[in-house]
Amino acid sequence: MNLKITSHHVEITPAMRSHLEDKLIKISNHFDQVLSISVTLSINNEKEKELRNHAEITIHMKGKDLFAEAHHGDMYHAMDLVIDKLDRQVIKHKEKVQDHHHQTLKNT
Repeated sequence: MNLKITSHHVEITPAMRSHLEDKLIKISNHFDQVLSISVTLSINNEKEKELRNHAEITIHMKGKDLFAEAHHGDMYHAMDLVIDKLDRQVIKHKEKVQDHHHQTLKNT
């Protein structure tokens, strides 16, 4: 799995990087066909403090790309929210792929 982390107005600390890597391992455990993951962390100048920290992740898998984004007042919470969203998307995609294969076996 290739991981690319970029930032905008944020310094990526080793703690942030390890937090992301630990959480993203959960996604790769659910579905082993993840080719690469692109993470963008930024701080926007929003008037509402709850929306300032922005995290977005794109997962490139075999045959499909998944994208999710989240906003929160704390960057770690924003990262957790976006990873939870992607985890649900990956599980849903995996179920669709597996269901498709089972249907073709039943028809033959």
